[in-house]
Amino acid sequence: MDYGQFKDTLAGKTPPKALSAAERALWWDAKGDWDKAHECAQEDDGKAAAWVHAYLHRKDGDLENASYWYRRAGKPAANGALAAEWEGIARGLLKRE
Repeated sequence: MDYGQFKDTLAGKTPPKALSAAERALWWDAKGDWDKAHECAQEDDGKAAAWVHAYLHRKDGDLENASYWYRRAGKPAANGALAAEWEGIARGLLKRE
């Protein structure tokens, strides 16, 4: 699935079954459900989910927790616009497939 296809799935009520936990977390975040997004990010101990987890805590203002998750993901802490970070993460995760 490419980024455009991923964005198109946001018109649905549930994420596609083929998405990873990290991708589902981004999907739920885009739908405005932070709690569901956070649950999905916690399902996986990998670096991709840690990256999304960092973004989610940055979004909710918990920068100390976000810093921890950026380190777990092996990514520098973001400080730009949240929407740009979301897109960058989504594109990065989808490019791996």
